[in-house]
Amino acid sequence: MKSKTVKVLHSVGGRQMLEWAAELASDAGADKRVVVYGAHSPAVRDAGEALGAETALQDPPQGTGHAVQSAQSAFEGYEGDLIVLYADTPLIRAETVERVFDALAGGAAVAVLGFEPEDPAAYGRLIEDPEGNLDRIVEYKDANEAERAVRLVNSGVMAARADLMFELLGDVTNDNANGEYYLTDIVGLARGRGLRAVAVRAPADEVLGVNSRLDLAEAEDAFQTRMRQEMMKAGVTLVAPETVFFSFDTEIDRDVVVEPHVVFGPGVKVEEDAIIKAFSHLEGTHVRQGAAVGPYARLRPGADIGPNAKVGNFVEVKKAQLEAGAKVSHLSYIGDAHIGAEANIGAGTITCNYDGYDKHLTVVGAGAFVGSNTSLVAPVKIGEGAYTGSGGVITNDVPDDALAVARADQVHKERWAERYRKAKLARKNKGEKA
Repeated sequence: MKSKTVKVLHSVGGRQMLEWAAELASDAGADKRVVVYGAHSPAVRDAGEALGAETALQDPPQGTGHAVQSAQSAFEGYEGDLIVLYADTPLIRAETVERVFDALAGGAAVAVLGFEPEDPAAYGRLIEDPEGNLDRIVEYKDANEAERAVRLVNSGVMAARADLMFELLGDVTNDNANGEYYLTDIVGLARGRGLRAVAVRAPADEVLGVNSRLDLAEAEDAFQTRMRQEMMKAGVTLVAPETVFFSFDTEIDRDVVVEPHVVFGPGVKVEEDAIIKAFSHLEGTHVRQGAAVGPYARLRPGADIGPNAKVGNFVEVKKAQLEAGAKVSHLSYIGDAHIGAEANIGAGTITCNYDGYDKHLTVVGAGAFVGSNTSLVAPVKIGEGAYTGSGGVITNDVPDDALAVARADQVHKERWAERYRKAKLARKNKGEKA
């Protein structure tokens, strides 16, 4: 990855790849999750523990089989099935894992997840016998011409009864060019005992492995394609699907319209009949039924946009609630605020919520009208139905139904502009710098 960040802590769809694998295990009904990490990557241990998983140290790394053996003590006395997942393969679905377990329930001792990529390249080949059982896994460098012609390849994901997997791993040797213990060897060992092994096929786009920034971009593209398709199938209109980007937890109800070039960061929910207009960015936000957002709006964490409310162009909202029908139509910043129902926030209005040390709350009552280019210096409250004059700096609470004017009186200096121009022109004619 050429990064100071451990590979599996890079993100796809707004979620670290390690978290994708841990959540996959949970979604598939795992009773126990164990993250294996190397001594060189304590950050993986910390991330695994933060996800509620147990952790096991592999030191020094001696291959995939050795990695699984490093977790053996965590499964002492465990009698269930065990599946080995990979934290750099983030897009496998829970249904696919279920099919692997179904293969075990159907009588297989070992089940391996395979796929057929466009270019099998140097993947290990899954060689099946005439009855459709998995006979062996052959690494590309060891495969003959006929074996290399096989398109079904190994994803690395493998499952067996826990006690059997560790028993077979006890017979794996490192008598190979790399001096490592390979998990794939347990297929041949199982077959040698007369046990049945099978290959379970997965869509190629689910088992994309990430080993570089190029792979990371390919996985992100596959994730986004999947999300766009799922959204449209669920009744969401994407005007230009290829320009809209989602996160792993984006929730959008039917009959929402999303215009081009919209980005959904983590933690966004959009309810029915809302419209998200072009070039908007949303994160940690709830947009309620019938609301309109954008174009060019930014909704930051804590933004709660009420039913039929409006957040217009070049408006930023952070940790603020807009009640039903409230409008912030243009060029405003609303932070740490509560905007009442049907209130109108004039163009250029800002909440001055930060004093250099603390954040403070601005409250605008229902039906209030805040004039254009107003600065609301928090903590401050604008009463229900109140008005503020344009250009005001509001530092004190405004009573219900009152008009607040907080700006200097306009003063005219007669003929000042004429005198100014004459003076400037005279200096210029003398060659002086204006």
